Amino acid sequence: MLFNSIDFMVFLPIVFMIYWFIFKRNLKSQNLFLLIASYVFYGWWDWRFLFLIAFSSAVDFIVGIRLSKSSNSIHRRLLLTTSILVNLGFLMVFKYYNFFAESLSSAFTLFGKTLSLNSLNVILPVGISFYTFQTLSYSIDVYKRKLEATNDAIAFFAFVSFFPQLVAGPIERATNLLPQFYKDRKFDYHKAVLGLKQILWGLFKKIVIADNCARYANEIFNNYTEMPGSSLLLGAVLFSFQIYGDFSGYSDIAIGTSSLFGFKLKRNFAYPYFSRDISEFWRRWHISLSTWFRDYLYIPLGGSRVGKAKMIRNVLIVFLVSGFWHGANWTFIVWGLVNALLIIPQFLRQTNRHNLVTVAENKILPSLKETFHIIATFMITSLVWVFFRSESLGQSFAILKRIFSESLLTSSKYLTNLNVQILALLIGTLVFVEWLGRTQDFALQKIPFFKNRLLRYSFYYSIIFAILWFGGQEQNFIYFQF
Repeated sequence: MLFNSIDFMVFLPIVFMIYWFIFKRNLKSQNLFLLIASYVFYGWWDWRFLFLIAFSSAVDFIVGIRLSKSSNSIHRRLLLTTSILVNLGFLMVFKYYNFFAESLSSAFTLFGKTLSLNSLNVILPVGISFYTFQTLSYSIDVYKRKLEATNDAIAFFAFVSFFPQLVAGPIERATNLLPQFYKDRKFDYHKAVLGLKQILWGLFKKIVIADNCARYANEIFNNYTEMPGSSLLLGAVLFSFQIYGDFSGYSDIAIGTSSLFGFKLKRNFAYPYFSRDISEFWRRWHISLSTWFRDYLYIPLGGSRVGKAKMIRNVLIVFLVSGFWHGANWTFIVWGLVNALLIIPQFLRQTNRHNLVTVAENKILPSLKETFHIIATFMITSLVWVFFRSESLGQSFAILKRIFSESLLTSSKYLTNLNVQILALLIGTLVFVEWLGRTQDFALQKIPFFKNRLLRYSFYYSIIFAILWFGGQEQNFIYFQF
């Protein structure tokens, strides 16, 4: 079920009404109802996937209980290994088996040998990379005694399958979300209003910005051999706004929807395109995944508290694994590698934590130096996104080669396209509003400029009109494939 679908527009108010009007006085009933609603939401794509998420949840629930009762270090390690093997095993079979089989066969061919491995004809379960990391972090935290194991099966299963963030995050930690299933929840009008605002802004980013950017980005990338460098650069920039609007839009809708039910999810985006360097960008982009790799991979490897050689190794491992997490294709691995190569010099110079505060804080506009750094970081990021968007490494390098050719100086036909010009104004609106709200959790949370009631509601209705006007065919979210 898509957030931007009619199905969800019917599903959400029904679940909301039943949750608050029928089960408002009984916590257990609320949790059970959320579990059922979440399974309906997830099973809307393919009911067979429900067995997978249920099995994964059951394994980690049992592992958690056994870990809490055991003090034997060997037994505890075996239990944790079981959780890791089950969760990563699902990923290997459904997401990576064919990639490894094809890569291994190609490697043998290079040496004049033939290796025939059958590929698996399986559908990638939606959101598997997200909920496996969520359940896996629970087992690791219980193993490290950072978290008490739960005996409440309903609360745990609801935590794993919580429908607002089930398919594309944020990747929640049990330390944050699970305790919220134990506490009585009362309807909070103020939080509900904020949730609706965040949902509205998320829909704007997805339907108005991302889906319209996708129209031209797809056309440019699909016909890259016929495009001059100027058009290909425009395609890279449009894809940058597409993936941002698509993924941060999903996160906004997920967090806003959770607020309607009395839950607070972790922030997943913090205006990453206002970053002044690559390190800051990665602190602000897909925060739940970045911090997951930091806490469960980078720090256990030694983090930055090791020699320079090992620190470089740790950064490379994290970004390569991050790239591989996104998809079973060499383009994602190279995308991760390039990001690592960009960020390693900052780690070596110890400048990776220079920009920790919001840009131009307590100011209307950034300085010339900050403006230059923001634009430079955005352009570098846009060029690196080419690897992420391309179907193959050959396509990636061909596009980049043409971008850095003389054809970059030619005029692009898209610049005179009226629809592209309107899209540029819409992107400008996105950037303007997010700049005004850059100190808030989301852009519409509290903007001083919109204190006037008439102006504020005129703006809200303008967003609704834009969503209805530009909304056409339902488009999948990019991160559903991961």
